[in-house]
Amino acid sequence: MRELTGRQREVLGFMRSFQARHEVPPTVREVADRFGVTPRAAFDHLRALERKGALQRRPSAGRISRPLTLVEPVGRRAYRPVPILGRIAAGAPLLAEENREGELPIAPTALADRGEDVFALRVRGQSMIGAHICDGDLVLVRRQESAQPNDIVVAMLESEAGGDAEATVKRYLRDGQRVVLKPENPTMQPIVVEPGKREVKILGKVIGLLRGF
Repeated sequence: MRELTGRQREVLGFMRSFQARHEVPPTVREVADRFGVTPRAAFDHLRALERKGALQRRPSAGRISRPLTLVEPVGRRAYRPVPILGRIAAGAPLLAEENREGELPIAPTALADRGEDVFALRVRGQSMIGAHICDGDLVLVRRQESAQPNDIVVAMLESEAGGDAEATVKRYLRDGQRVVLKPENPTMQPIVVEPGKREVKILGKVIGLLRGF
């Protein structure tokens, strides 16, 4: 298969996720709606993927609405849909529907020895740019309630002002009994949590990074 552009990889990823979930490829209209483009532009992306060998025309496709499908078979075992969380609401179950913005197709082999309890989180802000985690990136997170010093974690942090708790991606450190959530950005200060003052709950450890989805 010839090299794909960034947008072509995004479209192909959507095709894989959709087909793994619904067992049929998306329509041209569904691709257009997903990426906010016209049906004609969506069809051009699909045709480009066909020319590069990533998609193939379905038998007797004619003018049907789902003319192209994946070259490689995608079933429930080929890819595992990992939920993408756009935000994490305090007090709601981690994978609650209101937190989700979609699914990410991940090959099971990519998650070997990492268990089944994995989610992806959309990063907001520039606090972790020193660890090459940028605004808009997706981090793959293994759900766990504890962490070791220097782990990059997703933590739910109680607000100092008594408002809603919020989730943050930071490097986890300890200073005696204090928890330190350290940003990887020299312009930002670490969050130091004194015992008994604010609650910090570890939601998971960052185990991977994806950009361009």
